[in-house]
Amino acid sequence: MDIGPLVIIGGKEDKTRTPEILLQFVKLIQKYHRRDAVGVVTTASQLEEQVFRTYQHAFEDIGMVRVEPVIIDSRAEANAPFWYQRVTELGALFFAGGDQLRITSLLGGTVFDMALHQAFREGLIIAGTSAGAAMMSTTMIVEGEQDDIPTKSSVRLATGMGLWPHTVVDQHFTQRGRLGRLLAALAQNPGVLGVGIDEDTAIFVDQDREWLEVWGSQTVSILDGRSIGESNVHNIPLGQPLSLTHVTLHVLSKGYGFHLKTRQPMRVEEEDSGEY
Repeated sequence: MDIGPLVIIGGKEDKTRTPEILLQFVKLIQKYHRRDAVGVVTTASQLEEQVFRTYQHAFEDIGMVRVEPVIIDSRAEANAPFWYQRVTELGALFFAGGDQLRITSLLGGTVFDMALHQAFREGLIIAGTSAGAAMMSTTMIVEGEQDDIPTKSSVRLATGMGLWPHTVVDQHFTQRGRLGRLLAALAQNPGVLGVGIDEDTAIFVDQDREWLEVWGSQTVSILDGRSIGESNVHNIPLGQPLSLTHVTLHVLSKGYGFHLKTRQPMRVEEEDSGEY
């Protein structure tokens, strides 16, 4: 099997009434992976047991037989040698929300991190919501001002878990007015693709096919900085408004996909939806 797909969720996905995103995720596991177990990683939260129970009930209600806790709240726990074996017993990992810096600071560079990447290269499906979405990329948004005015100081960046290189992901996007901070991140890193995901919305990412597809009820905003013509980020003081020209913006909803190599959006044929 090729590198596993990613399911990146903007947060507050429906877990009870019409849990479309979680259903699609479970279908991926059942259709493409012989291991029908999902591990719920609760590291981003300090309410580990409560978060796990929430997703355990949600996944079991839609037909997932094995839902296992992956509760790691220290680097010592993340460096336990058994993670290589434990991760290979799962068909997927689901990173719950909270604080993305807890994920990277507690897991980055540990045995768990290495086991995760090894299994991912061998087909492990990885999903994440909210903070679990932000940590997917190599460049990670830690925090930032939630308004529509991009300034030089409106975003703080760190290194993410590197599952989706050459991107920066933001979540709760439209609901929390985060266009400005994603533009600020793009100004500092114009070579990456900026992806803002709304609540109850997700993207399915197949890096082998260089393709992403939108799931859920709201929209995904994709900012392409490769075409930026002018930028003043390098010569203005902190807090001053940014100038960026020729940024390409795509706003996509369910039924649309995006080709990562050509940077072109396109409609999704229903029969091809979710395949990899």
